[in-house]
Amino acid sequence: MKTPLLSRHGFTLIELLLVIGIIAILASIVIVAINPTKQLGDARNAQRRSDVNTILNAVYQYAIDHNGSLPTCIDTTRRGVCSSGSDCAGFDSGDETGVVVTDADDCNLDVLTGSYLVSIPMDAGGAPANSTSYAGYDIVRDANGRVTVYAPFAEQGATITVTR
Repeated sequence: MKTPLLSRHGFTLIELLLVIGIIAILASIVIVAINPTKQLGDARNAQRRSDVNTILNAVYQYAIDHNGSLPTCIDTTRRGVCSSGSDCAGFDSGDETGVVVTDADDCNLDVLTGSYLVSIPMDAGGAPANSTSYAGYDIVRDANGRVTVYAPFAEQGATITVTR
């Protein structure tokens, strides 16, 4: 008599669990290597760098068209830039130096919208929770007439400023 050959159809439970475990370990290694939180923070910081340059370029284009005069709210006091169409109300926040910036310290740059900007850029991370109009950027002119735009909410310890 011949004994029938045993044939296997499919995988055992242990084989399936081993494969699933190996895939889970490899996936966790890949996720740690990619680090999506850092990647997203870097992307928001890149947008902030672009926005800071955009605001500063618009300010200087305005100055060129107005015989060197800057928008009136840009002076030697560091001010928060307000979004277009706002009355700059509702912004009481601290900048990265811990100085509390109030409504009186806002800079409404509506004069730049239309000819120089489509709209005031908003911070890539969103406006602070206690603000309805703050764009997330600050602006100041030093004693030598150079204008600096700051992104005080930069992530991962980055400092984003542009001075011209």
